[in-house]
Amino acid sequence: MSIDTMRADPSGSDDTRRGLDRGYIIVLTGYGKGKTTCAMGMAMRAVGQGLKVAILQFLKGSWKYGELDTVKRLAPDMIIRPLGEGFVHVDPENPALKDIQCAEAAWRVCKEAIFSGNYGMVVLDEVNNAIAYGLLSVDEVVAVLQQRPTELHVVLTGRDAHPRILEIADLVTEMKEVKHPYRKGITSRKGIEY
Repeated sequence: MSIDTMRADPSGSDDTRRGLDRGYIIVLTGYGKGKTTCAMGMAMRAVGQGLKVAILQFLKGSWKYGELDTVKRLAPDMIIRPLGEGFVHVDPENPALKDIQCAEAAWRVCKEAIFSGNYGMVVLDEVNNAIAYGLLSVDEVVAVLQQRPTELHVVLTGRDAHPRILEIADLVTEMKEVKHPYRKGITSRKGIEY
């Protein structure tokens, strides 16, 4: 099929209009920087269009991130909840029980937000990592995504997105690192990495 045959019908057929009412599953993955940053940009755009947004962070914990203060300024239209314990080093072959329990507790919060009817967009920040680390069941995540309210946009970020997540996604972007100051031993910078 050529790109021209894939384009939407400019006449605005019923199928095209129905598609505009359906929420997307959006995946931001890869080893390059910018997955959460991209999701934040989408969230800001959504708020600008009148949607309420919940950003739920699986791995980020009590450390002070710039986005926490920014999102406070956009409340109540945008909320952010760090649900993790900070950066974790998980053995995917043998994850610690405390890490599994933390991810499962975060997932309960995510499911509540997804089915609440309160949001037009829910960002599941670093959920791909939680699945890849063996902390969450991909079957459970896929089932919830397929049962979500039809109009809800869900954004999933993190490295190593599972093939089943990619399969059901409407939009997938892979961030590729070309150059990063870490490679020269330069540490994180305020306003850039956090």
